[in-house]
Amino acid sequence: MEWRDQGILLATKPFGETSLIIDAFTPDHGKSSGVVRGGQSKKLKPILQIGAQLDLTWKARLEEHLGSFQVELIRSRTANVMNDRLLLAGMLSSATLINRFFPSGQVYKGFYESSENLFDLLQFPDIWALGYFKWELELLETLGFGLDLEKCAVTGSTEDLKFISPKSGRAVSQAAAGAWSSKLLPFPIAASGQVNSLEDILDGLKVSQFFLERKVLVAFGIEQLPTARARFISSLEKKIRNSTLHL
Repeated sequence: MEWRDQGILLATKPFGETSLIIDAFTPDHGKSSGVVRGGQSKKLKPILQIGAQLDLTWKARLEEHLGSFQVELIRSRTANVMNDRLLLAGMLSSATLINRFFPSGQVYKGFYESSENLFDLLQFPDIWALGYFKWELELLETLGFGLDLEKCAVTGSTEDLKFISPKSGRAVSQAAAGAWSSKLLPFPIAASGQVNSLEDILDGLKVSQFFLERKVLVAFGIEQLPTARARFISSLEKKIRNSTLHL
């Protein structure tokens, strides 16, 4: 059994003294794992960094076997994040969420393309955080828990959307919310793409986190989101605090 594809390196772990097991996300074979012989060597270790775009050849006797990878670097993304803690934390968060919630071998071609675009967007730090928030919304959609933020669930209006139903994930206008407004989630400005500050993006990520925790974790029987995602939020909060202090 053999196939060739390209994809994003999601995770690595030592295998024996010299090799690595890697997890990669690919457009035509989904998430896949395999052994890279000599993956801990001076030659391959710099290539096998999280977020790297790789050309992958996978081989195994049977499809259900772990198999092995031969890898060639297409492009590294390390230079984009090595001097920016927020970008590094965000990149690790996105890689970890894919690795945690997507089953091996199942193809998600559209979401793969969005993920590759997000990783390539790391070279544009001024807009990357908004891209990450939109990517998390697509993550929810792909996992079957998408939010409907285009129009009011009650009136169908696209105007004055101020809230989100915590049960349905649908937008609610100010007028339709009425006395129920205290039981609804705030509608994040970032959902409209009109962002004035990092605080707007943080507000949006709090909403996506609510549904990740209440819907996705429950469906997967997992108690909490990956630590990498929490570190990303902490890095974002720290950057916001530091920006405020320097005003």
